[in-house]
Amino acid sequence: MGTIFPPHSLSPVLNIKPSPSRILLAPFPQPKSSSLFCSKPIVSSLRKNQTSSPKPSCTTWLSHAQQGLAALAISLALNFSPVLLSGNALASEFDVLSEGPPQDSYVVDDAGVLSRVTKSDLKRLLSDLESRKNFHINFITVRKLTSKADAFEYADQVLERWYPSVEEGNNKGIVVLVTSQKEGAVTGGPAFVQAVGETILDAAVSENLPVLATDEKYNEAIFTTAKRLVAAIDGLPDPGGPTFKDNKRESNFKTKEETEEKRGQFTLVVGGLLVIAFVVPMAQYYAYVSKK
Repeated sequence: MGTIFPPHSLSPVLNIKPSPSRILLAPFPQPKSSSLFCSKPIVSSLRKNQTSSPKPSCTTWLSHAQQGLAALAISLALNFSPVLLSGNALASEFDVLSEGPPQDSYVVDDAGVLSRVTKSDLKRLLSDLESRKNFHINFITVRKLTSKADAFEYADQVLERWYPSVEEGNNKGIVVLVTSQKEGAVTGGPAFVQAVGETILDAAVSENLPVLATDEKYNEAIFTTAKRLVAAIDGLPDPGGPTFKDNKRESNFKTKEETEEKRGQFTLVVGGLLVIAFVVPMAQYYAYVSKK
């Protein structure tokens, strides 16, 4: 049987016109649906004595599953994408080309191997050279080359990109040190090459840069090269540089004479052990038999 409610207690959602009284019949119970989709049950605001909490939707686990799969996909993409992680390292040589020559210094330390003291000493030495002789030398360090076969090709590319015309690059010099390959190169315009000379250019490339870079003495490799180039331009005696002979590491292999000597000692020891192994048992046996 229905219940009579006053007009002001009716829910505005039902959109019922006000009337003196109205009989509301309780809805017949609906059979449970066998559908695969679940929906939140509708609870009438008129049934004040019965409270019902909404049941969780069946689609909730689907949304959580989708979020979990999305997070997993992002994690896999970050973990298995070495190109994205190492993009800056691979593009460093191109950044040097695009950024152009340094304005406030003479060094582009893209490999990050030079100390602040070395950079300061280079600036003092090279700025003095430029003010006196009007020769400008740039020093570049890169970790690895991917676009060029060696440091010489890359140095020529930097010179052409930074100073496109012969007039701009005539008195300019470029020194490149590749830390991972332990090699370097020196190039420059016609006036720079003539002032330094082929002998000093070859010596710096074959001695200062590769020898010291092999021991990871990058600061010393760069600064000694700079002093050698400046001395050549000023017409001073060559200060020289390290050689592969001085840098040669001691070998762990034995020489032929040492091997022969060790072999002779080994033969004597083995021969003595064999004599003892045969003679001593025979002497003991002879003494035992003679007693009988």
